[in-house]
Amino acid sequence: MRNRLIPGSSGLVRPLGPLGDAVLHTPCESVTDFGPALGKLIEDMFATMYAANGVGLAANQVGVGLRVFVYDCPDDEDVRHVGHIVNPRLVAADGVELSGPEGCLSLPGLEAPVERYDRAVVEGVRADGTPVTVEGTGFFARCLQHECDHLDGTVYRDRVQGWRRARLERAIRRAPWSS
Repeated sequence: MRNRLIPGSSGLVRPLGPLGDAVLHTPCESVTDFGPALGKLIEDMFATMYAANGVGLAANQVGVGLRVFVYDCPDDEDVRHVGHIVNPRLVAADGVELSGPEGCLSLPGLEAPVERYDRAVVEGVRADGTPVTVEGTGFFARCLQHECDHLDGTVYRDRVQGWRRARLERAIRRAPWSS
């Protein structure tokens, strides 16, 4: 997919890096430049996430090794959470640990059960440097943990165990986007 503009958006849709791209498996660097380029990156990430029908997107999924992610994700009560976090830190993941289906825009069309806590708290800043704390429960907690994993160089496949991991690996090898 090449960069393209989404109608009604000022962001460009960027190509998504598939599993195997080195940037997906490398911990991201902290953002130090809070200028216009960061705002543009965030706009592009939202456009890319929406074009791919995702609920979250980390910067390294579009080839940028910076600690930034965007989200537009419901929780289990169907409350919609929309925003972005720069230099996020997962400060709490607790509650009940649940196994649930998880997918990823970098592994399109695939999903597997992953154990995640049903509550997560992430601290960071907004694009303007304003501190922010985001707390999520249920599906939104899963999203927050998933995106923080991305920024640490981990994809959900790395958390899948046993026969489910073997089945996911076979599906990845057969996927049309796999190299």
